[in-house]
Amino acid sequence: MNPRPPTVRGPIDRALARAAARAGEPGGVRFTERQLYYELCRVLQPLHAGPRRIPYTLAPPVTYRRFAEALARTGGLPGLLPAPAPAAPVRTAESDLYDYGFPRLLVCQDRSVARMLIANDLHLEAACPVFAAEDLPLDPCLSAALDRAGDAVIHVLHDASPAGLACYRQVRDAHALPTRSMGLVPRHAGTLHLTTGRAPGPLRGALPEHLTAGLRPAERAWLASGRFSEVAAVNPARLLRAVIRTVRGTTGTRTPVRHHLRGLREAGFMTWPTP
Repeated sequence: MNPRPPTVRGPIDRALARAAARAGEPGGVRFTERQLYYELCRVLQPLHAGPRRIPYTLAPPVTYRRFAEALARTGGLPGLLPAPAPAAPVRTAESDLYDYGFPRLLVCQDRSVARMLIANDLHLEAACPVFAAEDLPLDPCLSAALDRAGDAVIHVLHDASPAGLACYRQVRDAHALPTRSMGLVPRHAGTLHLTTGRAPGPLRGALPEHLTAGLRPAERAWLASGRFSEVAAVNPARLLRAVIRTVRGTTGTRTPVRHHLRGLREAGFMTWPTP
């Protein structure tokens, strides 16, 4: 019987090991598979480090299929979170805690991002329950706990995409509490020099005015061209710092609906600390 030939390790395999180490810095940050993919893109194409005053986004230098093949060859990497069951709900608070008031709550468009934040104890450090948008509507007991806080606010962490903008609007319209977008929008993606994707031709085109009325013409054109940027494209440690600072540093003063798009421009990602 012939011995099994050794696995060939190419540039992507070596870059993936560096990406995993960087995604976990500092102090052993836990990260998702998709976050690791985008970290690999930064290792292979380090153009993200340019001046933030010059906005631009980057095309991915490697396909997700090639990344997945390289990841399968590793047999597992430290810090990488296991893939959750598709319908498993995201929970960060037991029902007996609903008897107390919560001053803030975070809703994530991406279920895997919500689980990553919880795995890194953000809900404890920021004193903020974390939910996935798919798990809404909120439990009535949790809604009552938010009301008891007196000045509570719901934050929405969403992608720079038509689906992301729609997610924010749906959460805002479904609750009487003040709701704030934490990003992303196209301008944020350009400032952070994120790796972006592009939707197929049939999904491109101008978006409804109610989704883009507060965006700049260049941002509308960016979205209409099919481009999108995921929250997962942000470095894990930077994401944690930004969310903690934004969530802990705000109050729930009610904002008129007509001002919500201005909030998309001003909140969250544009004021993130530099690494």
